[in-house]
Amino acid sequence: MKYFMFTFLLSAGILQAQERLQDTTKIEPLQEVYLKAVRVDADSPITHSNLSKEDLAKRNLGQDIPVLLNYLPGVVTTSDAGAGVGYTGIRVRGSDATRVNVTINGIPYNDSESQGTFWVNLPDFASSVESLQLQRGVGTSTNGSGSFGASLNIETDRSAKQAYGQIANSYGSFDTWKHSAKFSTGLLNDHVEISGRLSKIKSDGYIDRAASDLKSYFLQGSYKSDNTFIKALAFGGREITNQSWFGIDEQTLNTNPRFNPAGIYTDEDGTVRFHQNQVDDYDQDHYQVIWNQRYNNNWSTSATLNYTKGSGFFEEYKEDAALDFHGLLPVTIDGETTTESDLVRRRWLENNFYALSANMHYKDENWDTTTGVFYSYYQGLHFGEVIWANYFTGANLGDRYYNGTGDKHEFTAFSKATYQLTNSLSFFGDLQLRVVNYKTAGLTSDKVNMLVNESYEFFNPKFGASYTLNKENQFYFSYGRASREPRRSDFEEGVFTPEKLDDYELGWRFVSDKVSLNTNLYYMDYKDQLVLTGQLDDSGGFIRETSGNSYRAGLEIEADVTVLKQLHIRPNVALSSNKNRDFTSSRDGELVNLGTTNISFSPSFIAGNSIDFTPSKNLQVSLLSKYVGSQYLGNIDSETSKLDAYFLNDFNVNYTITKLPFADTLVLSGLVNNIFDVKYVSNGYFFTYDDDFSTPGTVTTIEGAGFYPQAGINFLVGATLTF
Repeated sequence: MKYFMFTFLLSAGILQAQERLQDTTKIEPLQEVYLKAVRVDADSPITHSNLSKEDLAKRNLGQDIPVLLNYLPGVVTTSDAGAGVGYTGIRVRGSDATRVNVTINGIPYNDSESQGTFWVNLPDFASSVESLQLQRGVGTSTNGSGSFGASLNIETDRSAKQAYGQIANSYGSFDTWKHSAKFSTGLLNDHVEISGRLSKIKSDGYIDRAASDLKSYFLQGSYKSDNTFIKALAFGGREITNQSWFGIDEQTLNTNPRFNPAGIYTDEDGTVRFHQNQVDDYDQDHYQVIWNQRYNNNWSTSATLNYTKGSGFFEEYKEDAALDFHGLLPVTIDGETTTESDLVRRRWLENNFYALSANMHYKDENWDTTTGVFYSYYQGLHFGEVIWANYFTGANLGDRYYNGTGDKHEFTAFSKATYQLTNSLSFFGDLQLRVVNYKTAGLTSDKVNMLVNESYEFFNPKFGASYTLNKENQFYFSYGRASREPRRSDFEEGVFTPEKLDDYELGWRFVSDKVSLNTNLYYMDYKDQLVLTGQLDDSGGFIRETSGNSYRAGLEIEADVTVLKQLHIRPNVALSSNKNRDFTSSRDGELVNLGTTNISFSPSFIAGNSIDFTPSKNLQVSLLSKYVGSQYLGNIDSETSKLDAYFLNDFNVNYTITKLPFADTLVLSGLVNNIFDVKYVSNGYFFTYDDDFSTPGTVTTIEGAGFYPQAGINFLVGATLTF
């Protein structure tokens, strides 16, 4: 509470001083007011990259948002099905999606319990994105779990002034189809706009039996006047995705890289078969109301109310499953009693997420301040049911064999301000209090009692400064603290200690007529960082462990070079060192201190480049390149866990036809991924176990790895008609 009072009094003092200043500032665009709570400006001392609707549209042919962000600095993307449709993931500075804070219109999208982001639940969401900002490192205060690698702030479509309709269709490799239709009424009576989108995506995937059947919608209505802007949104999706999160071993990778072991079983005749409904089936709907109010040229407020409803399951075939574990009694047949049976089970998650965000913003010639509060409440229900079994008695199919709950309350208060001391020098300060309570009851999916009632209170200060030397050069420095609680699966593993991060950033921005350059050094000092062990749980999620003290340090450079008026080159590079200090691990039955080791899934060299050529105003062609250096899938520097480096190139073309008799524009798009047909693996897992049976009296640690191969050369072509 003392931190909250400190934050409140600091903000109040600043605001009282500001009341005496004159209304001489530029008026804030009213539609963007709510973004002030989570975004930064171009001159802010925060390392960030921006993408606009136009940037996303060039390659938006059905692949998920992580794939569309692949060419930003320090970013690595993955795809379970191997072609960017279905389950996809993103890592930034080596931190996985559970450590990248994602907000949509300022509301957290990360799942409250798992802390992950599942883009498969919002297929084709890029078609309804106005802009996004990726802040690397701690960044500024944001709602939801702390940013331990990056934060991704997404703004959905703004209201359109003019009415339009749009139909987009694409087709590509692996029988990938995307159909999308959008509309807007434009401003009716200069005040009201209604718009929406419907999308459907289907793909067989590169991996066998990794098909996706995805549907989504987006609907919004907005009202605006000179000083008021109100927007109500409903958006969501339904995904049915065949499971492909099991990976394959090295031998299979070399002989049959598209093999998928999901749902494999042997029937009574000894024939190997696959369960045809080994799927993940989930619905998710989001409802938001956003109200922005301007009182004069200096003062404005925003408030957002959110409700998210999710419900779904994943289905799996289990051979020789224990009947009693699943709530079924043994069966006696011809005098013989069996306690096992093949069966099909579904593991369900139903959840509700309520959130309220309110912010107050002030801006004048010298000050730019935002003070806000955020509250959310999450309810999760986890349960399992058997829907088919060879043999069973004593229960009805569909009875729940386990039940578990998770309830999470979160409160955040923050105040941040930028003060322009001189034309050249500005200072930034940000204070945040975050209070979390997480409570569970019932059983886990392993039928283990899970009783958690933990509260955490985090105080996260941040500050920085920007200095403009001249019109070409600007320098900045920032410090940020982030703290975060364990997720549900961490509690299941007995981890209760929160993580803490101190992030130091030093940057230089250079702008001239033909060159734009952003360079930054960073040092991220972690205490009790939860690193991925490389091992998977039984639902394909990575298990984490506390590494003690660790750090990530690096250099990031991104540039935009105008070679000719029609030719731009946009390279970026990320060099880093990612280390665990004094890392201990069990080896051959003993706990061994391995000293300094590499953090899992953290390549030390990542580079990207885009060569964009625009020979005419209607035609653009791009060559996109990505290099990801070698990385370890575990934390013990085992060669078994090493994932090879890879270098990819994609080709993108867009041609716009205007002044058609039946439409305003027709945009023809083409994307050839992996044009040199590189055989590569972007993700994998690593495991160890102790073998004490081979040689009596000795314990030997056995290592193994699994891999997720990605598609070779493949293509997508599309047409977007706007009228």
